[in-house]
Amino acid sequence: MSRRFHQVDVFTAVPLRGNPLAVVHGADGIDDATMAAFARWTNLSETTFLLPPTDPGADYRVRIWTPGGELPFAGHPTLGSCWAWLAAGGVPRDAGMVVQQCEVGLVRVRRQGTRLAFAAPPLRRSGPLDAALCTQIAAALRIAETDIVQHQWVDNGPGWCAVLLASAEQVLALQPDWPALGSLKLGVVGPHGAGSNAGHDAAFEVRAFIGNGAYEDPVTGSLNASLAQWLIGAGLAPAGYVAAQGTAMRRAGRVHLQAEGDTVWVGGDVTPCIDGQVAL
Repeated sequence: MSRRFHQVDVFTAVPLRGNPLAVVHGADGIDDATMAAFARWTNLSETTFLLPPTDPGADYRVRIWTPGGELPFAGHPTLGSCWAWLAAGGVPRDAGMVVQQCEVGLVRVRRQGTRLAFAAPPLRRSGPLDAALCTQIAAALRIAETDIVQHQWVDNGPGWCAVLLASAEQVLALQPDWPALGSLKLGVVGPHGAGSNAGHDAAFEVRAFIGNGAYEDPVTGSLNASLAQWLIGAGLAPAGYVAAQGTAMRRAGRVHLQAEGDTVWVGGDVTPCIDGQVAL
């Protein structure tokens, strides 16, 4: 069966500089095995499948797959899927807000000028990491434990934990020991703004390391969402800031974070790369 297909680049206004996403429209009738096989075939960090909602409060439903399995939520697939749904003629019930249904529940997506932004879902796990985990992370990052300025669970579905280093330069210099990461999904963040980074367009540099598969994600919406909830909530970041990610991979992702009351909005550009049909 032929279905509409998009491939988009998320968190960038320049093609090939962000995080790519494959989107299959009208995915009714595609079974789990086929979704999994197609996600392995695209070999992108995520592939999504758009379906009619089963929740009356949603405009559409999305299922999010990696080559290794299904995710309950992910950030760049949320923005990319919403863009593709709108580009294919989707009309939200509320002209000012799109409501996406995924495994974590309903996620609101709004337009911020030319960008889309999603409301960060609540954290499933928070609080400081234990000492043994900090020791493992320091060893895996090949740094001293004293280089970890702050640490926190920032899990909003995928299982993220995070550490804050003193500078963006330290973050960019990391060369992780992948086997030592084990099964961790680790976010590392450090501030720009001092030394050679004075005047940088981003306040923080972020990297995302996925131990299983020895994989670094180019630009990660879910991680940036939960990092912002932590950093802003703890007074470690202003209420609005830009995070850079992907620099170490020769990408140029930019994630726009803004706290409004109890909600953190996670925004970014979406750039289309492929618009066609796929046989599934």
